Parts: sequence; structure tokens; C-alpha cells
Amino acid sequence: MSVKEAYDEEWKKKVRTRILRSHGVLAIVSKNSVNSIGQEVGNQCAKDEKKKIRGLWAYKEDRTNLDGVNTMVWTWDNLAAWINSL
Repeated sequence: MSVKEAYDEEWKKKVRTRILRSHGVLAIVSKNSVNSIGQEVGNQCAKDEKKKIRGLWAYKEDRTNLDGVNTMVWTWDNLAAWINSL
């Protein structure tokens, strides 16, 4: 899907279906996340479905925070620990 196309209901259903099959959702967070409708939809679906959601900061110099998303530094150890907690 082009980033210029609107997110339709069918796309949102697919996101929810994938999240329902998942143990958790990993969000890559940057300053662009704040205005990303797609990321907002995915994060909200994860919260609605009571799935664990964790953010990873995409860049060392960008420590953007998203409401309701606990974000951590991207290291293999952090990622492995989160996956193992699921």
C-alpha cells in the first residue's frame, strides 16, 4: 500500500487478524510515529486485544514516546528478553 493511500476498513481488519494471531506487538518508534495513522491503528488494535506491546527506538538520537507504549533501546538482549517474556 502506498503511504499516500488511505487506510481502509479491509486493511484495518487484516491488521486486527494478524494481531489476534500474535503473542505481542513490537513497534518501531521514531519521531514519525507520532503522526503515523498506520502505527496508531496497529497499536490501538494491540491494546484493544490485550496483547503485549513494546516499542523499540529506531534511532539513537530519537527518544520519541508514544502514549501507552513502553519503549526500550534496540539491542539484541532487550529484544530477546521481551520475546522470551511473551
